[in-house]
Amino acid sequence: MANKEKFMEVRHCQVATNGIMMHVAEQGDLSATPVLLLHGFPELWLLWRQQMDALAANGYRAIAPDLRGYGDTDVPDDPTAYTIFHIVGDLIGLLDQLELSRVFVVGHDWGATVAWHVCLFRPDRVKALVNMGVPYFERHPSVKPTDQFKVFGEGFYVTQFQEAGRAETSFAKYDVLTVLKKYYSIKIDNLTAPPGMEIMDFLEAPTSHPEWFSEDELQYLSEKFQKNGFTGPFNYYRNMDMNWALMAPWQGAKIEVPTKFIIGEKDTGFISFGTGTYIKSGGLKAIVPNLEVVAIDGHHFIHREKAEEVTSEILSYFSSLN
Repeated sequence: MANKEKFMEVRHCQVATNGIMMHVAEQGDLSATPVLLLHGFPELWLLWRQQMDALAANGYRAIAPDLRGYGDTDVPDDPTAYTIFHIVGDLIGLLDQLELSRVFVVGHDWGATVAWHVCLFRPDRVKALVNMGVPYFERHPSVKPTDQFKVFGEGFYVTQFQEAGRAETSFAKYDVLTVLKKYYSIKIDNLTAPPGMEIMDFLEAPTSHPEWFSEDELQYLSEKFQKNGFTGPFNYYRNMDMNWALMAPWQGAKIEVPTKFIIGEKDTGFISFGTGTYIKSGGLKAIVPNLEVVAIDGHHFIHREKAEEVTSEILSYFSSLN
């Protein structure tokens, strides 16, 4: 392939979509097969950097936006402006603005949740999906998510994120770099703080940065979260019950898009939240029938910790379908 140096360059732009301005990082030839990469919490486009390099070098166009409320994308003040419909709408609008009819999609964490719903709402726009960390769960017909989470106790991180201002106050006790290091270094089996303790106080502060992040990357991420704070990202969690209510018309619907799901065998969700049992028992395949599952020896931020292995899984899957 001629001049591989050009694939190391990342282009940045702002795209008007669904009433917001969205920051988008791109790599690869504009005419190449597009791959939409969706980050999670607390992440930005930058966490796909290794995958973007590899995708571009292998003839794909990598497209990695900062999602609504993150980084250099707009951060709406209204907490109700962060439903799954808003976020999927942003992405469909982005594809329209880029004049892309169908794309491959890759998601991690909250980005995986968003990706599942892109496939559910608009399967006509998705060639295939590679998702990581968070499986698709069928909507419970009568119990909203926050009630389901009560089994984990009051110290469960999602429960603590629900109350406006609570998590913001807890996070503000630490500088942003420390917050990110705590979160990116999670290796505990349970994201539930002891009684009377906030989850951010419970998480250990590492003495050094996680080995799968460079100091420059952490500095960049810190600057972006320092600028906008964490309220936008917390609003994804605060709309879980609203999403559940609005999703009633899709009760029992399956995701038919060809999918590879990658999970870290040491991921907290895989170990403690029933994800492992759910996948192994066939629960995920029952509602995502065209499914492959790959388990990798790693933790939650598997696309960084085991970047080469994850990237190989993405490339091999998409090349088999392209």
